[in-house]
Amino acid sequence: MSLFGRDIGIDLGTANTLIYERNKGIILREPSVVAMESKTRKVVAVGNDARAMLGRTPQNIITVKPLKDGVIADYQGTLGMLKEFIKKAIGRALLSKPSMIICVPAGVTKVERKAVIEAGLEAGAKEIFDPEESLMAAVGAGLPVFEPTGNMIIDIGGGTTEVAVISMGNIVNSRTLRSAGDTFDELITQYIKKKYRVIIGARTAEDLKINIGNVVPFDEPKTMVIRGRNADQGLPVNLTVSSDEIAEAMHPVIIEILEAIRATLELTPPELAADVMANGIVLSGGGALISGLDRYLSEKTGNIPVRVADKPLECVALGAGRMLDKLDFFKGITKV
Repeated sequence: MSLFGRDIGIDLGTANTLIYERNKGIILREPSVVAMESKTRKVVAVGNDARAMLGRTPQNIITVKPLKDGVIADYQGTLGMLKEFIKKAIGRALLSKPSMIICVPAGVTKVERKAVIEAGLEAGAKEIFDPEESLMAAVGAGLPVFEPTGNMIIDIGGGTTEVAVISMGNIVNSRTLRSAGDTFDELITQYIKKKYRVIIGARTAEDLKINIGNVVPFDEPKTMVIRGRNADQGLPVNLTVSSDEIAEAMHPVIIEILEAIRATLELTPPELAADVMANGIVLSGGGALISGLDRYLSEKTGNIPVRVADKPLECVALGAGRMLDKLDFFKGITKV
């Protein structure tokens, strides 16, 4: 299959990877998980197939999430996963290599950024452009980022939370938190263990977050029955957990995000800060779907309008895809 003209944008996320192909839209959306042979590091499965193996593999197979806090923690795992995702999405290159936009958090180091670029090149790219995730999320959310007006985006992914003010195609001021969706899951796991002496897995914690997670209490608290292991006896138990408990568990990260918003606005030029007050704040990423988060942040920031993007889980990939027709914008500021 020829890759002639098949340039792609990749949201290489801690939790999920999305691939957008020029003129086609999002063609792949799978968990950022890879299963490999423990000795040879040969890839056995990626994405949904690998996620199904979590906690269920024999000793000769390891299943890992190769990205942590939005950056590459396991280079070989990331490379193998990226190659398989690209192959699955657009096939093998016969005539030409594609240009790729691979999004990275604004707070990554030069070493971390270089690792992303090298992984993309080894996976078959002709050239790599690596804009910040928050800029691409803003583009994907439909914000007028190239106009001389201030826009604030908060992208709450799996590994990082990006708070950024953008104007005229550039990030004016930003904060990157290494607290996001995965941190919510960890806090829920710790809360359940501390309060009930019950150990639950990451997938159960994530289910709690998705199904009954909230910031502003529901009119009638919701409950969910989960299964875990008693920490003292080692026996399986059923446990009923309420939405109020999940809100309490997740609260520390919500406060971190609120403080990052305030710190970002404090260092933003007054004219752009006034634009944000008028234009409001847009939430993207999986964390944007937590019930009541928009209302809570609006109330705590002096009633700045806060809304959730139309497709919060897809914003970064959509932004990268839309910028495939504007690669000249990157060529002056991004080097491979």
